[in-house]
Amino acid sequence: MKKSSLLNKIISWLGLFFFVLAVYMIYRQLSKYTMEELKNAILGIPHKNLIYAGIASFSGYVALSTYDFLALKYIRKKLKAWKWILTGFIGFSVSNNAGHAIVSGGAVRYRFYSRWGVSTGDIVKMITFSGFTYLVACFFLIILGYVMTPENAFGENSSTRFSTMITAILSAIGLAIYFWASLYYRKSVIIKGVKFRMPKFSLAVEQTLIGSLDIVMASLVLYSVLICFVEIDFMVFMGAFIIAQVLGVYSQVPGGLGVFELVFSNILPGQDNQAILFGALIAYRIIYYLLPLLISGIVLFIYEYMKADEKLEEA
Repeated sequence: MKKSSLLNKIISWLGLFFFVLAVYMIYRQLSKYTMEELKNAILGIPHKNLIYAGIASFSGYVALSTYDFLALKYIRKKLKAWKWILTGFIGFSVSNNAGHAIVSGGAVRYRFYSRWGVSTGDIVKMITFSGFTYLVACFFLIILGYVMTPENAFGENSSTRFSTMITAILSAIGLAIYFWASLYYRKSVIIKGVKFRMPKFSLAVEQTLIGSLDIVMASLVLYSVLICFVEIDFMVFMGAFIIAQVLGVYSQVPGGLGVFELVFSNILPGQDNQAILFGALIAYRIIYYLLPLLISGIVLFIYEYMKADEKLEEA
């Protein structure tokens, strides 16, 4: 019992550790730029575009929080809306920056959900289910992105074109298997005492749509600021973004740093893409990564302070 209690405390405190790690990772992402460069990147974008990007970012995190609602639906447990919204927002703002979403986001979720009566086994199910929500959405959007991206957008980079085609084919196979299993596979899978069952087909479709909405909203953040620097057809942009974003996440590099920029600039047509994208990418990382992390930090501090206050009153 003592060992179990100690382990639970360690896992719970890991949530705060990963929040600190996320802060450090975004500091690393932005530290290569001077304050003057950061300021110019933001000031060079019209206010209305920054507002559009902010709205898209907010909508994206609402969609991300809905992952937790679907996961609670999967384990057949109901919690008040503010609880899954709070947990989802903080969990994803941390995992988006710290990387290794299952571990970092999972530690945050354990810290919150264990307080609200969700068992350890059910939390593991929720984390696994949310991982599959993102995975099937990635499958769907990679296929969509490949179809939407015109052949000439890949330029002369045949290796990028080929690797993207292979990724799209594998994604189509993966999505087909998942939908087939949700329709016909009824056996439970037990892993280390935790019983997993396939979600119903309707829930699998919800996973795909909600996960896709999250990534589309993230794309609109970048598009809102990118359009100020370069003219690009939205369909071409969307295809390039989806492929770059998903491959960046698959790489497990925090925030897809470097991987996202490399793939995105290789796919986009035109020369000197790095220079063109410079201001837009800085603004994108600040609006979609830094600001949500700052807000979640404030919310987390207030919540933990209130919980500590409650414990003192009970004592």
